[in-house]
This record gives sequence, C-alpha cells and structure tokens, in this order.
Amino acid sequence: MMQTISRRQFLQWAGLSTLGWLGSQKLSLATNKSKAHVVVVGGGFGGATAAKYIRQLDASINVTLIEPKANYITCPASNWLFADITNIDKLTLDYQSLFLKYGVKVITVAVSHVDAEKNTLQFDGGQQIKYDRLIMAPGIDFRWDTLPGYDQTSIESFPHAWQAGPQTLLLQQRLQASNDGDVMIITVPAEPYRCPPGPYERASMIAYWLKQHKPRSKLIILDAKTAFSKQKLFEAGWAKYFGYGSSNSLIEWHSIADNPLTSLDAKTATLTTDFGDKFQAQLLNIIPPQQAGAIARQTGLTDASGWCPVEPQTCRSTFRENIHVIGDAANYAPIPKSAFAANSEAKVCAVAVVSLINQQPIPEAHWLNTCYSLITPEHGISIAGVYKLNAGHAIELVKGAGGVSSLNDSTAPELEAGYAKSVYQSLVRDSFG
Repeated sequence: MMQTISRRQFLQWAGLSTLGWLGSQKLSLATNKSKAHVVVVGGGFGGATAAKYIRQLDASINVTLIEPKANYITCPASNWLFADITNIDKLTLDYQSLFLKYGVKVITVAVSHVDAEKNTLQFDGGQQIKYDRLIMAPGIDFRWDTLPGYDQTSIESFPHAWQAGPQTLLLQQRLQASNDGDVMIITVPAEPYRCPPGPYERASMIAYWLKQHKPRSKLIILDAKTAFSKQKLFEAGWAKYFGYGSSNSLIEWHSIADNPLTSLDAKTATLTTDFGDKFQAQLLNIIPPQQAGAIARQTGLTDASGWCPVEPQTCRSTFRENIHVIGDAANYAPIPKSAFAANSEAKVCAVAVVSLINQQPIPEAHWLNTCYSLITPEHGISIAGVYKLNAGHAIELVKGAGGVSSLNDSTAPELEAGYAKSVYQSLVRDSFG
C-alpha cells in the first residue's frame, strides 16, 4: 500500500536487512565467551528487545532487565480501547518469556540512582548492582510546567492517557459516562512527543464510538502544530465517516501554533489561548509536552531539549561512554518516537553492545519504522521509513523506501486495518518473546 514501494517489498526488505543481519551477527559473535554483565533499565519495547537480542547474539553475556512494573501495558493499540475493539487484558504483557526462553534476569524494582563513574545502579531500598555496560530505555516523562493550571495533580480530572494503564481506563470511563451532546477536547503538544500520529488515531477511535453511542457530541482537537503525521489520510477518513469539513462534523481540528494555550481553569474546564480565545468542554484530554524519563535526566544523559543525544552507530550516550540510550527517551531524529522504532533501535544497540564487549568491529547501522493507525476498526492507514547513516554520521531517511498509504486504492483501508492488528501482534512477539 506504499506510494513509493509496495508493502510486500518493504516487509521483505525489512526482513532481509534486520533479521538476516542479526542472524549473521549471532553466528560470528556467539563463539566468544565474554561473561560481561549488561543491565537494561526500562522494560518497554526498547528495553525488552535489547535484553532479548543480546542474549540471542551472545548467550555468555549476563543480562539483567530492571523494571518497576511486573506487567507492561502497551501504548500501541491502547487507543483501540476507546472503540471497544480491545481490552486492557489483551494489552498487558509480562516478562516470563524473556526469563524462561532467553535467560534474562528480571528485577522488579525502581532505580533510584546511577553512578556512571563506578558503573553501579542503586535501587529503592539501598541495594546495588554493577554493570559492564548499561542500556537506558526509561521512556517518557511529562513537562508539567508548560500550561498554568495543569500539573501532575490534575490528571485525575483531565487524564492524559499517554502512558497506557490506569489513565487509559480513566479516559475510557469518562468518555462512556459523558452525555450525548457533550464537547470533548484533545490537546496535542508540539513535537517531539511519543507516537506522532497517536492523538489523531485516538480522535478517530473516540469519534467512531461517539457516532454509535453519543452522535450529538463533538470532538475538538487543539494542535500546537501547523500540520500532523498522515494528515491527508486522516482527514479523508474523517470526511468519509464523521462529516469532517462540513457544518455538522463530529471532529474539528484547529492549529493553535500561532495562538498557543496559556492557561487552564480547572473549575470550569476552560482552556484559554494567547489571543484570549476560550475553549470549554465537558471532557478534556490534555496530552502534555514530554521529555526523557526521570532517571535519564538524573544521570545527566539529557541536553537542553530534555532528550538524550546519542551516537547513532553505537547508541552510546554522547555524555557517558558505557551508557547506551534507546527508545522514546533518546534523540534519533528524524526517526520518530514509536514502539516500532524503539524495537529497531534496540536491535542496533544489541549488536553494538555485543560487538564492543567482544572487541569486534561494529556493523553499519540502519533502522526501520512503521506506524499503523485505525480510523475505524475496518479502515487503517500507515506510514513507514527506512533510515541509514549519511557521510556525516547523521541519520537520514532512505529515499524511495517506505512511504504512506494510498489515498486512491479503495481496497487499501481494509487491508491496512488487518495489517495494523497483525503488525502489533508481531511486534509484541518480537520484543517480549
């Protein structure tokens, strides 16, 4: 369904260049007996994938995954809850396969401190663990200082649901308890943030549910950007199903890039912009601006942007020689922050870490990303990209590889919806075993 290359060509390319590449590295690296200890902090798609693939590449390396939650709830597919096409149990994973199949030691505890000079981690409770190399995959935190009137205490009233779990369920409950004719507002931050198309898929899933159950309601998107990922595809779908662009559209999208939000009146659920415009709603889904997870910031891995700069070829922090950073916390621009990208970054990182431990040359790196979104349960769209290092050792998009769904193929939406569901399952299996 790509405009530049076919879906099958893209998936074949991805399989040959990623799975085949990793397989060849396993043959050459697993013979060395390093007995090093690699610690991975964060058990999302990036951290779980890195832990698994290091063990596959070289089983002599001891790998410990540290994650405070015993179960991981995936952000991918969490928007589907709002359309009643999945449930929280189906999104909930554990780490048993990483331990039983691959021998990854999993410790369910929070990291309180990293001593990068002594190569040690300290846990809540005072225990310590030593590492030879550390992989940080802490995900995102929110920036609570950007909208006066909205802070961490506000999320029970105005859920963000941008970290899947209780917040997602709370937003779903608030949606289902709303009255027919209520107004809902979703606010979208400026980039970079986790999952660029995510707010618009969320709007689609909510609109789909509202059309069936609360058809007099309205959904307004207030966007800090002037444009968004897969915009033409989303807008075409919204026009087809929700009357987008008409006087009775269920969805409205407004760019407020030149008229940003300046305050929230929590008592009246009213947002005010720089020009004094006011938006009031019965249900507010405020998605705050984001930054790298707290432990990355505390360890001194972030720059002024709030994200972690890395050396792409090795995934090493530009500030710490023995620390690698992957996933949403790191800056791999122009690669977006997505679960698929985190999985791809983790594989590059796994090869680099095993190569460094075994004192072997590090293979040339490349990355893949694909992101599927549902507009209805039977209408899907996607965007995909292949990335490589250029002569200046910066990441660039490979021209002619990847692309976006076709606007003109009438069979594409239903196929893409099926791909969305199957790719999610494949990504879960690949990352968590």
